[in-house]
This record gives sequence, structure tokens and C-alpha cells, in this order.
Amino acid sequence: MLKSLLDNDRTFRYLLVIPAVFFILLIGLYPFIKLVIASFQNISLFDDVRSFQGLLNYERLLSDDRLWQSLVRTLVFTAVALPIELVLGYLLAALFLEKIPFKAVLISIILLPTIISPIVAGATWRLMLDQRFGPVNQIISWLAGTDVKLLWTVSANLVWPAILIAEVWQWTPFMFLLLYAALSNVDREQLEAAQIDGASWWMTFRRIVLPAIMPVMFIAVLIRALDLFRVFDLVWTMTQGGPGTATETLSIYAYQMAFREFEISYSAAIAFLVIVLLTVFVVAALRRVEVSR
Repeated sequence: MLKSLLDNDRTFRYLLVIPAVFFILLIGLYPFIKLVIASFQNISLFDDVRSFQGLLNYERLLSDDRLWQSLVRTLVFTAVALPIELVLGYLLAALFLEKIPFKAVLISIILLPTIISPIVAGATWRLMLDQRFGPVNQIISWLAGTDVKLLWTVSANLVWPAILIAEVWQWTPFMFLLLYAALSNVDREQLEAAQIDGASWWMTFRRIVLPAIMPVMFIAVLIRALDLFRVFDLVWTMTQGGPGTATETLSIYAYQMAFREFEISYSAAIAFLVIVLLTVFVVAALRRVEVSR
């Protein structure tokens, strides 16, 4: 009987996939179910009480101003950082399409920030932006001709620009790499024909280049949008959500509730909210792509 099952191609393919599906469900679906169950309970690290309290945690979400402020900060940060990374990544990719000496070496150097852990990147930028010993303030002082001590990670007006600089520095190379691969595959004959016909740069980009790189660009934007929405490690390393709660993102707030306030069930409700928002975003993005096709 086993031999007859293996001889059936369709059955054999299913047998090969079943172990992978099982492990995915084990490490993905089971924790999600536990998360949902915990969000309806009253679990705290101070006691072992696991009483059911219905929708109280979700009712608390609706009236939690700190939660919605962290959500707004996360959305604004995503809306600012993502276009900057996309534009800079595209400009770098377009630049490296030309003949440049030591191109391979330069590309390797550009990609270095991407392979660094965000925690290491955050700690490095925190040291570089230190108001007393950081090289950034020293360079600004040299350029200004006077002693300048900017409180990058303390001042409420400077802390988000500091985080944005670190984020763009680390993840623009990711955009560059994907867009460089996409631009390298654009049909050169079409570009040359457009140039001969006198098409402008914008017309060439909109009619030839953009449609050709759109699938790759969509994937790059989607990946970075999801990463930015759940940003935690870089911000935590640089500011730990401070000063006060000025840089508290949604992920940091969930962490604070779980491991500082020890409200496990409420943090589970926040985590479930994040999952729902990301799921809605991904589904809407994929449907938009299907409609455009």
C-alpha cells in the first residue's frame, strides 16, 4: 500500500510537504492560539491567576491614550522613513548601473549596514550621537566654528531625527540591493528606443522603467513597511522609548506592558492588535496588486 501511495505523484508531493506544514503550525499557529487565549484572561507575573475576563482587555485598548499615541508615532515614522529609503535606494541603484571603478567593492561596503544587527547599529549610533564624546557633534562644531552640544537622544525635538538617520542608514542598502537587481533586468533596447524618440527622463521612467521594476519594488516596500511598523530593537537601544514616552512605538509599548508593568494578558491583546493591523495591511496590498493586474 505504501508503495502504491509513493507511486502516485500527487500523494507523494503532499507527503513531502506535510512535515514542513506541521512544523510551521507548531511554531506559528500554536503560539498564536495561546496569545489569543491569554488576551481573554487576567494573567500577571505577580500571581498564577488565569481567570477569564472576556473582552475587558480589548475594551481597555479603546480607551488607552498611550496605546493610540504609540500607534500614531509608529505610523508616522513608517510614512516618513519608507519613502526616504525607497528614493535613496533607487538613486543609488541608478548610479551603480553606470560604469564605476571598483563597483563590486563599493557595493559590498554599501551593504555592510544591512548585515549588522539592529541592536549593534542602535548602540553604535547612540555612541556617535553622544552629546559630549560623539563624533557627530564634534563634526558639527568644526563646521559651525563653535562648540555645539546637541542632545540627540535626550531632546524631544532631535530624538526622532536621530532614530530616522540610524534607520535610513541601516536599511537603505536593502532597498538599493533589490532595486539594483530589478533595474539591471530592464530591457536596454526599450530605453535606447525611447532615447532616440526623444522621450523625457520622466516619460521613460514612468512608461518603461517603473512597470519593469514594479513587482520587485512592491515586495521591497512591503517588507520594509512591515519591519518599520513593528520596529523595536533600534529604537529601544537608542532611547528605550524616551525621553518619557516620546519615542515609544507600538512594539515598545507592548514590551513595556509585558516586562515592565507585568500585564501579560493586556500585552497579549496589544500583540493581537498588531497582528490584525499587519494582516489587514498585507491583504489590502496584495488585493491592490491583483486588481492592478
